[in-house]
Amino acid sequence: MWVITLYSKENELCMYEFTSEKEARETLAKLNGSKILSEVIYYNDPIFAGN
Repeated sequence: MWVITLYSKENELCMYEFTSEKEARETLAKLNGSKILSEVIYYNDPIFAGN
């Protein structure tokens, strides 16, 4: 899961969730204000299965 945290010029804090990195990065480029892109990884994600 990918999360964009946006702190806008109107002093508002918003968070957006995405399932794909591509979609998150496309949206990130369109947003104005201070922003952070984060990848959230849970310990039980399928990527860690088999270890």
